[in-house]
Amino acid sequence: MPNNKYDCLKLENQLCFPLYACSKEVIRRYKPYLDRLDLTYTQYIAMMVLWEKKEVNVKELGNCLYLDSGTLTPLLKKLEEKNYVVRKRSKEDERNLIVSITQEGEDLKEKAVSIPASLGACVNMEPQEAQQLYRLLYKLLNGLS
Repeated sequence: MPNNKYDCLKLENQLCFPLYACSKEVIRRYKPYLDRLDLTYTQYIAMMVLWEKKEVNVKELGNCLYLDSGTLTPLLKKLEEKNYVVRKRSKEDERNLIVSITQEGEDLKEKAVSIPASLGACVNMEPQEAQQLYRLLYKLLNGLS
């Protein structure tokens, strides 16, 4: 129980702060690996969705990544300039923009396959702890949605 009404404003009592700091630090650890692929972290997670699905509409991609179209549009333009994806209007509904992975984008997958293990080596957690954290973070994320 807080000692006074201002204890809730102490940084040490904030769940958001360690989440923010960990996220920032983990993404910073990705940077040297992603620089070799000429990708930002956000481009990398978009490519992860495309490596799995091969083709997705922009709205679905945004839902998967918790990103809005204002963030996705320039990101996808950059990936298209690199010839990793192609964007085209849906034939069924021209309001929908479809993103498809190219062969060059697919080839990038081979260069990226070692990144998760490399990052895992940076994290000082037992596998079961990492799995528990993963479950808790998704529980939190789903509760906020």
